[in-house]
Amino acid sequence: MMERAMEQLNVQLNRLTRSLRRARTVELPEDNETAVYTLMPMVMADQHRSVSELLLNSKFDVNYAFGRVKRSLLHIAANCGSVECLVLLLKRGANPNYQDISGCTPLHLAARNGQKKCMGRLLEYNADVNICNNEGLTAIHWLAVNGRTELLHDLVQHVTNVDVEDAMGQTALHVACQNGHKTTVLCLLDSGADINRPNVSGATPLYFACSHGQRDTAQILLSRGAKYLPDKNGVTPLDLCVQGGYGETCEVLIQHHGRLFQTLIQMTQNDDIKENMLRQVLEHVSQQSELHYQKILTSLAEVATTNGHKLLSLSSNYEAQMKSLLRIVRIFCHVFRLGPSSPNNGNDMGYNGNKTPKSQVLKPLELLWHSLDEWLVLISTELQKSRSDPAHPGGADITSLLLKQREADSSVTSIATVTGYGNGTILPPPGQPTLDPEDVIVTSETYGDGEDVISMTANRLSAVIQAFYMCCSCQMPQGMTSPRFIEFVCKHDEVLKCFVTRNPKIIFNHFHFLLECPELMSRFMHIIKAQPFKDRCEWFYEHLLAGQPDSDMVHRPVNENDILLIHRESIFRSSCEVVSKSSNQKLKQGIAVRFHGEEGMGQGVVREWFDILSNEIINPDYALFTQSADGTTFQPNSNSSVNPDHLNYFRFAGQILGLALYHRQLVNIYFTRSFYKHILGIPVNYQDVASIDPEYAKNLQWILDNDISDLGLELTFSVETDVFGAMEEVPLKPGGISILVTQDNKAEYVQLVTELRMTRAIQPQINAFLQGFHTFIPPSLIQLFDEYELELLLSGMPEIDVTDWNRNTEYTSGYDLDEPVIKWFWEVVQSLTQEERVLLLQFVTGSSRVPTKFTIAAVPYIANLLPTSSTCINMLKLPEYPSQEVLRDRLLVALHCGSYGYTMA
Repeated sequence: MMERAMEQLNVQLNRLTRSLRRARTVELPEDNETAVYTLMPMVMADQHRSVSELLLNSKFDVNYAFGRVKRSLLHIAANCGSVECLVLLLKRGANPNYQDISGCTPLHLAARNGQKKCMGRLLEYNADVNICNNEGLTAIHWLAVNGRTELLHDLVQHVTNVDVEDAMGQTALHVACQNGHKTTVLCLLDSGADINRPNVSGATPLYFACSHGQRDTAQILLSRGAKYLPDKNGVTPLDLCVQGGYGETCEVLIQHHGRLFQTLIQMTQNDDIKENMLRQVLEHVSQQSELHYQKILTSLAEVATTNGHKLLSLSSNYEAQMKSLLRIVRIFCHVFRLGPSSPNNGNDMGYNGNKTPKSQVLKPLELLWHSLDEWLVLISTELQKSRSDPAHPGGADITSLLLKQREADSSVTSIATVTGYGNGTILPPPGQPTLDPEDVIVTSETYGDGEDVISMTANRLSAVIQAFYMCCSCQMPQGMTSPRFIEFVCKHDEVLKCFVTRNPKIIFNHFHFLLECPELMSRFMHIIKAQPFKDRCEWFYEHLLAGQPDSDMVHRPVNENDILLIHRESIFRSSCEVVSKSSNQKLKQGIAVRFHGEEGMGQGVVREWFDILSNEIINPDYALFTQSADGTTFQPNSNSSVNPDHLNYFRFAGQILGLALYHRQLVNIYFTRSFYKHILGIPVNYQDVASIDPEYAKNLQWILDNDISDLGLELTFSVETDVFGAMEEVPLKPGGISILVTQDNKAEYVQLVTELRMTRAIQPQINAFLQGFHTFIPPSLIQLFDEYELELLLSGMPEIDVTDWNRNTEYTSGYDLDEPVIKWFWEVVQSLTQEERVLLLQFVTGSSRVPTKFTIAAVPYIANLLPTSSTCINMLKLPEYPSQEVLRDRLLVALHCGSYGYTMA
């Protein structure tokens, strides 16, 4: 049995041997095209024995070039690092300098891929290291690109010219510097590379190092004597560093060429350089030492001061100088905040008398602020003089005022004189020689009246005020307004209001402090709200979207995680869940909504989502809002806590309304006047009670209108309130249960009752809603509108059917449909614009929607009497005007002046 088994094994081995022998001795096809594709996989795998046997008795041309790039098998071996096959091919006569269609030799490919052994073998067989491909690249270019220093050391020994240029005039040193290969750079320099050799564009190796922020490479070049040279377009290495935000490389340049520091500072005035890149560079350089920090800030302050005085020159280009000043100041403030003693204790550092290092860098700016102050004082003087003496041509004597101001304070040099140049004046910067008063020629034609002086100077001075505010703010903790700046605004209140009245856009162009400081905003609010609603809407969105990239409402998500996937059957809860998990920043950039199980996406789906959510927010099942007395508006439900998640839901409702407003999407919800006031931070009053309880509002009105001293009402500062079906007595103020309401304190009682019913009872709900709303809409911006305008912002301008409105109107107190005044009224309504009709509805009903019942009551006519209204019963009290013209005039005055009368029927 053993012998038989051994015999079978020998048979199998013989078969295997014959099979292997036959495989090795397969002959190559006679044509090179077929043969090369047989050999190529073996070469790539470096199966040199198989390749050797196949080539042994064949007539195959080892230099045969195949494929689209016309490479030989030697190229393949060099590219793949198949050393044994490469040697075999070389021995068989393969040409080491054969170039493919791109001009690359096997040595190029071996160098590009770092195949050290292949390179060595190719050199043994006389591969030419100086051959260039079609782009002018040699083998050392490839090594330099990839930083193969260990191979470069071997190769440069065979190179006749280490500075051979490619088609762009770039040497190996250029590309090594660009890619930051330090050891390669050193090797090339040690091998005699020209350190200052320019390419065809005039770019040197240092230029290339700086273009990619290669700090260490730049350091090597500079330490070896590299020259600081621009290219043929005048672009310098420093320009490249700043454009790329390469702070470390900039620092190296400045270390070797100190004069570049001032060049860097001057770059802050170049609008072609991105501001964020400049910030990065200056931020890095300033952090190297306290000395650097102080030097940068001082220099920036000096440049800002010079630019500020140029801006105050009426002959300068306003737009250019304004942008330059604010740009420099923004950069200054950014660097200032990075210092070792950042403002964290509320001190107005630099302006409170402390001789801190930081206060020193602000000194140059004091000259500019003093110039600003003097200008405003002079304009104020002119305004006062014009008012006190109408015959005085305001502004004509402004030059003498400037000179008198200078005499009054001999230390002031920032405004020394004013020179008339026909269409403007020049305020020389500090230290400039002044003119003799006799040389100053100013006429009333030059300046016009005081108002013209304001029109010429308002924008310029406002831009400097903005710069002043920025500098003051950077010295304060986040969210605090500088006391010095508040004092400044209060001091120049009259002039600043005059500026804003003449050109309201100044508020949003320069008076950003109003949006950040409610105390100051209140001083200007009446001027702001007097501007057209449309203009304020534009300002609102301009600042709301400031800093956001342009985007469509429909956001094209990068991945599925950016899509709000909503379940229709539980749209409120699922929307609440996905919105809470989403990034607010991404939601601001755009929204992508998809309903579960549906393919549709786009703006239509987003619109549908907002529409459905509008209805769900007021769905009684969630107990969030209750219907008001008028049946069309909604108010937060004081008993919403029956829903355990009510505050989270209120926060979500606020987010949805804020998000809709942010993206200009209208919602199909109308709230009570009082709730719009809560959103705006406007205090409610007793008239707002009518929306939830008209009879109670009438009672409050009666108390205010009548003497209650001897009526025996026995009211106290407390009320009974229904809390989940149980009546509880709630004090309106501490000890209120025992404090009687009298004629003297009844107004306080009415206000406290109003606050309890309209605010205190729903304060947690209001707070939660506002927390969500303010996620997308800052309080400082939304306060630009009143409660009527907020309704239009959120729900849009409704289409008003005047015929339907007329049909649902009743008349009382002597009026009927045939009265001339009534006919005139409807003719006037027909002639009104859509916006004016909305104002009329809001005036009478408190809402922009046509009510189910509208009443017009007669009032005896008195000259100049305006119409009034009782919003709780949708009643317009229309005087019996003598003509349609008078009616129209009085009605429009009432609407546009915000005369929202409220007289209880």
